[in-house]
Amino acid sequence: MTRVCFQLQLRPELQDEYLEQHSPVRSEMLAEIAASGRRNYSLFLGKGGLLIGYYETDDDPAAQAYLAASPIAARWEAEMARFFIGLGGRADQAAIGLTEIFNLHDQRTAHDPLTESTAS
Repeated sequence: MTRVCFQLQLRPELQDEYLEQHSPVRSEMLAEIAASGRRNYSLFLGKGGLLIGYYETDDDPAAQAYLAASPIAARWEAEMARFFIGLGGRADQAAIGLTEIFNLHDQRTAHDPLTESTAS
């Protein structure tokens, strides 16, 4: 399993409208995200329009390829493009990836024999 975290920058003046578009996200787009293999997907909004996303997947290149080829995702991303600052393409493909430097479960499993034997 791969954990993926990314960063985007929302246009502050469009932040409220962006939130409306995600409350809720269209069911067809939710289905495409799930079909791509992404799960446990979350978006977090910080001050000044900082947007942090996180998801898990078993094969991120395959998930990205699936969404890149999806007409549903292409329509969604085209509609969402105006909300972001400084993108060189679709948000789902041009977001800045963040490097994971700490994961509690991984470190506890690596360093604690009891955790390792009880982890499932």
